[in-house]
Amino acid sequence: MNKWLKFTAYAALAALPGLAMAAGAIDGDVKKQATNWTAIVMFLIFVGATLYITYWAARRTQSASDFYTGGGGITGFQNGLAIAGDYMSAASFLGISAMVFEKGYDGLIYSMGFLVGWPIILFLVAERLRNLGKFTFADVASYRLQQGPVRTFAATGTLVVVALYLIAQMVGAGKLIQLLFGLDYGVAVVLVGVLMVMYVMFGGMLATTWVQIIKAVILLSGASFMAFMVLASVGFSPEVMFQKATELHAKGAAIMAPGKADPIDSISLGLALMFGTAGLPHILMRFFTVSNAKEARKSVFFATGFIGYFYILTFVIGFGAIMLVLNQPGLMETITKNGKEVTQLVGGNNMAAIHLAHVVGGDVFYGFISAVAFATILAVVAGLALSGASAVSHDLYASVIKKGKADEKSEMRVSKITTLCLGVLAIVLGLVFEKQNIAFMVGLAFSIAASANFPVLFLSMFWKGLTTRGAVIGGFIGLASAVGLIILGPTVWVDVLKHEAAIFPYKNPALFSMTLAFFFTWLFSVLDTSKAAAEEKAKFEAQFVRSMTGIGATGASKH
Repeated sequence: MNKWLKFTAYAALAALPGLAMAAGAIDGDVKKQATNWTAIVMFLIFVGATLYITYWAARRTQSASDFYTGGGGITGFQNGLAIAGDYMSAASFLGISAMVFEKGYDGLIYSMGFLVGWPIILFLVAERLRNLGKFTFADVASYRLQQGPVRTFAATGTLVVVALYLIAQMVGAGKLIQLLFGLDYGVAVVLVGVLMVMYVMFGGMLATTWVQIIKAVILLSGASFMAFMVLASVGFSPEVMFQKATELHAKGAAIMAPGKADPIDSISLGLALMFGTAGLPHILMRFFTVSNAKEARKSVFFATGFIGYFYILTFVIGFGAIMLVLNQPGLMETITKNGKEVTQLVGGNNMAAIHLAHVVGGDVFYGFISAVAFATILAVVAGLALSGASAVSHDLYASVIKKGKADEKSEMRVSKITTLCLGVLAIVLGLVFEKQNIAFMVGLAFSIAASANFPVLFLSMFWKGLTTRGAVIGGFIGLASAVGLIILGPTVWVDVLKHEAAIFPYKNPALFSMTLAFFFTWLFSVLDTSKAAAEEKAKFEAQFVRSMTGIGATGASKH
C-alpha cells in the first residue's frame, strides 16, 4: 500500500467530469495557478482511504459475483448512496451551479431533467431488472431472446456510452487541474487513469461502491455547508437572496423567468435526460448489487432523495454565487471569445461554486471543495470502467464467444484485462481530445442511452411482441441516429467542424432518435414471422411472472 500511496502523491489532482452540458466545456488553453496544497492534502487523504478500501475489497473479491455485484450483499441504503455518488458528477455540481449563475431560473429547469428520470427507474425498471438479471442489463434484454445478437448490441451500446463519458471525464480532469493546481494536463490524465484501473481491477464492485459512497457523503456535506452559509448571509430568507441576486446580475429580474429556448430542443433534451438515466449501463448495473427487488426499490428511493436534495443545493449555490462572488474584486475577467469581449469569472463560469467556496469558507474550505470536485472523477470513472469491463467479459466473452460455457476464472481474467485496456484507452483519448470542445459528448451519451439502451430494455420487459430481429435492428438504428444527428447538428457541425449552418437544426436528437428506435423495433418485430420469433413471444408469460414476483431470481428472497 505504501508504494501506491507514494506513487499517488501527485494524484491528489485527479479531476472533474466538468463538461456539463449545462455550462459547456473548459476548452482551449487555461492559465496555470499556484499549487493548491490544501486541496492536495485533502485529496491525498481521500485517495489513501479509498486505496485502503480497494485493498480490503480485493481480499473479499473471489468470484465473478463478487467482482460484478459485490456478492449482492450491499444494502438498499448503501446502494442508494452509491448510486447518488455515481450520478452526482462534478459536472452537475459545477456545471449546473454555473448555469444558475449565468441564467438563473433556467438552471433549475435543467437540473430537474436529471432528477425526473428516477421515478421511471423506481416504478418501471428497478424491481424487474433485479428479478430478471444477474450482472448487466443485457441479461434482461436477452432473457427470452437470442443471446448472441442481443448481447452483442447491448455490449456495443454500453461501450459507446462508456467511451463518450470517459473522454468527457478525462479532458475535464486535465483542464481543471491545469486551471487550479498548475500541474501538466498529461500528468493529470495519466494519474486519473491509473487510479481508475486500480479501483476496478483489484477491488471490483465492492471497492467501487465504497468509493462512490465516500464521495457522495463528502460532496453532499460540502454542498450543504455552502448552501447553509449562503442562506445564513441573508437571514435564511430565499426571498432576500433572489432579490439581491436580481439587483446584481446583468440580466436583472429576467433571471427569475424562463429563457427563450427552442421548445423542440427543450423537449428533446428533457427526453434524453429522463429516459437516458434509465438506460445508463453503469447506473443499471448497481441494481444487481442488492439482495432482492425490495432492496432495489429502496436503493432508488434513497438515491432519489439524495439526488433531489443535491440539485436543490446547486440552485442555492448558483444564486449564492451571483450574490456573493460578483461583489468580490479580482474574481471577474474580460476575455475575447469568437471575436467578442465577454465578462466571466476567472477560469470560466464553471468555477462559480469553487469561487463561492473561497468566499464563504476561506482557503481551507476552498481546498476542500476543490478536492471534492477532483475526487468525483474517480467515483464516476470507476463505475464506468466496471460497466465496460462487464460488457466485454460477461456479455461478449462468456455469453457470446463461449456461449455460456466460460469458467469464472477466465471470465474474471478477461474482465481485468478489459479494465486495463479501458484505462489505457481513456488516457490516450484524454490526451488526443485535449484541445477539443467535447461538451457535447455528455449529451450524446445520454441520447444514446435513451435511444438505444432504454427502448430495447423497456420493450423486452413490457411487450410480448418483441423479437430478436426487432430489438437488434431497432436498437442499432437508435444508436446510429443519435450519433448521426448530433454530428449533423449545431453542436458538432457548427461549433466543432466550423461549418456555417447545421444540416440538422436541433442540438439534442433524442426526440427523433428515440422515436426511430421505438418505431423500427416495433416494425421489425411485427414483420418477424419466423419460428424463433413465435417461441420468443411464448416465453413472455414466464418472464413476466418472474419479473413481478422474483421467483427464480438470483439471490431472491421473499419480500
